[in-house]
Amino acid sequence: MKANKNSRRAFVKKSALGIMIGPALASTPSMAKARAIKEDPFDLGFAGYTFRHFNVEESLEMISKLDVNYLCIKDFHLPFESTDAEIKAFHEQLAASNVTGYAVGPIYMKTRKEIDEGFEYAKRVGVKLIVGIPMHEDLKYLEGKVKEYDMKYAIHNHGPEDKLYPNAKVTVDLIKNLDSRIGMCFDMGHNMRDGRDPVKDLETYVDRIHDIHLKNVTEAKDEGKTCELGRGVIDIPAFVDMLRKVNYSGKCSLEYEKDMKTPLQGISESVGYFRGVVDARS
Repeated sequence: MKANKNSRRAFVKKSALGIMIGPALASTPSMAKARAIKEDPFDLGFAGYTFRHFNVEESLEMISKLDVNYLCIKDFHLPFESTDAEIKAFHEQLAASNVTGYAVGPIYMKTRKEIDEGFEYAKRVGVKLIVGIPMHEDLKYLEGKVKEYDMKYAIHNHGPEDKLYPNAKVTVDLIKNLDSRIGMCFDMGHNMRDGRDPVKDLETYVDRIHDIHLKNVTEAKDEGKTCELGRGVIDIPAFVDMLRKVNYSGKCSLEYEKDMKTPLQGISESVGYFRGVVDARS
């Protein structure tokens, strides 16, 4: 256990140094070229739910401090009824902080009317990915929508409490014969809480994984809680290795649900740990 703690400290320290000196190194042509060669196809982002207690300005301030550039947009930051002018202003606000809104959701869609509204919302927001939770009986209807809008739809799994989509296997079994644009937002923490191996499921189901909610949990059972990325039971270094093995090219969006009213310390540690793992195992 002591060795693991030392390793985690080393990862965090390495990443913190990288955050401070990275821009300077990147300004050197030879170093910039070396970094480009090692660049991974996946990007680090944030799930908007992480900032449920904060407005857009406060959220972007935290995101900018950590030099993260992607955000899955939640409706409490950009309401469904937003006008085109409000959507434009929202994107400009994100751009000013060097952040791109790459998807919307999660959105619960309990009726076909809500599915229709969700696709129209995503279209107006200007993204090509919806993270959502549809009813089983509406999956064929959903297939028609992804074809009509040429948009990806990622079903979010929510662990043992979720009677619709508890884990990766259940989710993919339900959609495997549908259009490949219907996939999943792989919540690795909830997957672990439902008794599944996130690393193995990433390997098995990568073709249907359109988005990842990056997190760790305290226990591999119902009672497990979200914790800092380097402190839980999921083997994050092995997960990073698997991301590379399967050539995952989507977003890994940190969803942090501990200390949600004061998350900056926890998300800082988690971002630093993830970057340290990525750098150390490259």
